[in-house]
Amino acid sequence: MFSLSPPDLGRWRVGNTGVEGVWHFDTGVAGRRVMLSALVHGNELCGAWAVKELLEAGLRPEAGSLTLAFCNLAAFDRFDPADSDASRFIDEDMNRQWTPERLRGADTRERQRAAALEPFVERAQWLLDLHSMHEPGQPLSLVGLHRRNLALARQLGAPAHVVVDTGHQDGVRMRDYGQFGLPDEDAPDTRSLLIECGYHGDPTSLDVARDQCARFLLQAGTVTHAGALRWMPGWRQPDAPRQWALHVTGAVVARSPRFFFTERFLGLETIAHAGTVIGDNDGEPVVTPHDDCVLVMPSTRQARRGVTVVRFARREALD
Repeated sequence: MFSLSPPDLGRWRVGNTGVEGVWHFDTGVAGRRVMLSALVHGNELCGAWAVKELLEAGLRPEAGSLTLAFCNLAAFDRFDPADSDASRFIDEDMNRQWTPERLRGADTRERQRAAALEPFVERAQWLLDLHSMHEPGQPLSLVGLHRRNLALARQLGAPAHVVVDTGHQDGVRMRDYGQFGLPDEDAPDTRSLLIECGYHGDPTSLDVARDQCARFLLQAGTVTHAGALRWMPGWRQPDAPRQWALHVTGAVVARSPRFFFTERFLGLETIAHAGTVIGDNDGEPVVTPHDDCVLVMPSTRQARRGVTVVRFARREALD
C-alpha cells in the first residue's frame, strides 16, 4: 500500500543553478561544501518531501555551502502509486551510472541527467543521498567500506543499522563517485552516506528523511543548533538505543526474473546456520554462507539478470 503522496514540487523544481531541480547556496564563509540529494529513483518520495520542506522553510547554510538536488525528475513525473516501481527510472537505474566512462557516454536519459548533476557531486565534500526501499523494513545507513563514513554514522547516532558494503555488481552509486570512493588517506575530508529511510510508500520514511537531514546538517556545521530549531523544528528524532554494523560478506545477484525466496523475508533476519536454503536462482539453491547470517534488503521487486536481490552480513555492535 502506498500511503505517502508525491510532493508538488511547483516552483522548487526550477532550481537556481541553470540545472533543473538543483539549488545552491554559498555563504562565502569558511565551511564544508554539503549536498543533499533526493529522487535518484523517481518513486522514492521521502527525500523529495524533506528537500522541498527545507526550501519552503527558507533554510540557508550558516557556513560553507549547501546544494539541494531533485535528481531524476523525468522518472518522478511518471509516478503512479498503483505501479510505483515503473517510475524508479526511465531507461536504467541512475544509481549505477557513476563512472566517468558512463557519464561521458550519456546515451540514456539517466546518464544524461547524471552527467548534468556530476559537477555538483564533484564539488561536494559531504553528501547525504536520501532513498527508500522496495519492501517494508527498518531504516539503514549505507556507508561503503571507508572508516570515515562509518565514524560519521556513529556520530549521527541513528539509524540503528549501518551497512558496510562494496556496492552493486551492475554499477557505481553516486555516493561512491569520484573522491567519495577514494581511500580514507586520500580523501580524509569527504563523507558520503546513503540512507534507506524505510518503505517507499510509508509516511514514516519521511520522518526518517527529516531526522537524517537535521543530524547531517548539524554534524557538517552547515547549520547551528539555533538554525536547526528555526528551519527544522521537531525533525530530529531520539537516538537509536544501540547501533549495529552489518558487514556485508556477500551478495546474491539474480540470473533472471525467476529468482524467488523460500519464504517472505522482511530484512535483518538472522539465519542461525550456514548452508540454510533461502531461495532459488534459476534452479540453483541459494544458501547462507556462514552461521548467524543477517539478510540485508531482500527483495524480488526488481529481480532481473544482474540485479542484487539480497546481501549477507555479519552483525557487530557499535559501542
